[in-house]
Amino acid sequence: MAISISVILLLLFLAVVFLRNGGLKVSHAIVCGLLGFLLAGTSMAPTIHEGITATANVVSGLRP
Repeated sequence: MAISISVILLLLFLAVVFLRNGGLKVSHAIVCGLLGFLLAGTSMAPTIHEGITATANVVSGLRP
């Protein structure tokens, strides 16, 4: 588990740097994808899923 957390933190840092840089290249997208797959295997996955679902529900309830 300690190795997974270290890898997740490293990939999260790289994703933030890439996004702040303004250019998301193929290699950057791969890093972001790997971050997503690793986060899906952690205990945070249900919380992230619930947050995304709640946000989608709020957005779908908005009327222009």
